[in-house]
Amino acid sequence: MRLALTGGGTGGHIIPALAVMEAVQARLGGTAEVCFFGPDDRGERARVEAAHVRFVTVPSAAVRGRGPLGLARSAWRLLQGAFAATRALRAFKPDAVFSTGGYGSFPGSLAARLLRRPLVVYLPDVHPGWAVKAERLLATRMTTTTEAALEFLPRKKTVVTGYPVRASFFATDRAAARLKFGADPSERLVVVAGATQGATAINNAVLAGLESLLSLAVVHHVTGAAGLAAAEAACAALPGALRPRYRVAAFRDDLPELMVAADLGVFRAGASVLGEVPAAALPSILIPATYAGGHQRNNARWLADAGAAIVLEETELAGLASRVSELLLSPERLEMMRESARALARPDAAGAIAGVVLEVARK
Repeated sequence: MRLALTGGGTGGHIIPALAVMEAVQARLGGTAEVCFFGPDDRGERARVEAAHVRFVTVPSAAVRGRGPLGLARSAWRLLQGAFAATRALRAFKPDAVFSTGGYGSFPGSLAARLLRRPLVVYLPDVHPGWAVKAERLLATRMTTTTEAALEFLPRKKTVVTGYPVRASFFATDRAAARLKFGADPSERLVVVAGATQGATAINNAVLAGLESLLSLAVVHHVTGAAGLAAAEAACAALPGALRPRYRVAAFRDDLPELMVAADLGVFRAGASVLGEVPAAALPSILIPATYAGGHQRNNARWLADAGAAIVLEETELAGLASRVSELLLSPERLEMMRESARALARPDAAGAIAGVVLEVARK
């Protein structure tokens, strides 16, 4: 079997594509030939090639929020991308194309339709962006994370699967993970991760309330590359007793284990939280970003309505330390949130989507 993957714009589109690819390979004994088609201007190539998947560059561009001149440039890039994707897919001859949305996916998805190749589109978020809104007209089948998304999608060809997360979330024992990070049973552990590229507003809020946070918990802060220097300087300026309690890194390959070990998470509300927060059974404070049409607010609200998280708007970030303290000092509430998050977990999500991909490929 030959499987084409497409998606891009953020890591939230790359991670599920690779998770589904792994599930397809598992079902086929590793015999599938896989190639990723998408833009490579936001780190997509490095992520994909690190998973030993061939990457073919297909130009694309965002449309949302552009003025007239920007829209013209984006339209030209999308047209270039459609031609490039059509040539590349014709040469690759995929049995199926799997799209995870984002502006990077549109040229490949359009090419799949033009070439009459089966197209499975996955909506990671609760609310579709412009790319998935367009691709729902092109798709052979659709899959999505939550039932809440069904009102925006063609129900007859859509399956609710959950968000496909890395297998390490479900392979990690919480007690063993806490031991790995040196957290004894009485120690509180908080993980802060703004997004793939970090989040300046969240980083600044953590630094503003740092000593207050560290008086209650060990804080693992994933800053992104741009925020690392400021966090390291803040760490160096801490009193000696607090310094070891603040652990900073630009990125963490072991984030799944860290999330499983933690007592509380502080995150943006990109699509990945819909799968990773339940998979880690992690009570969370979610700060939705206001860009890209504010779709993160819908993601955050879905988890909050289920009792797994609380929502803190960016305008309220001055109160981040106090909200963290409030939750850490309420162990019963944290445990209720943990159980609510665990109830949302879908360990079979990647396999379920892989099943849909293989089904359309065989027709």
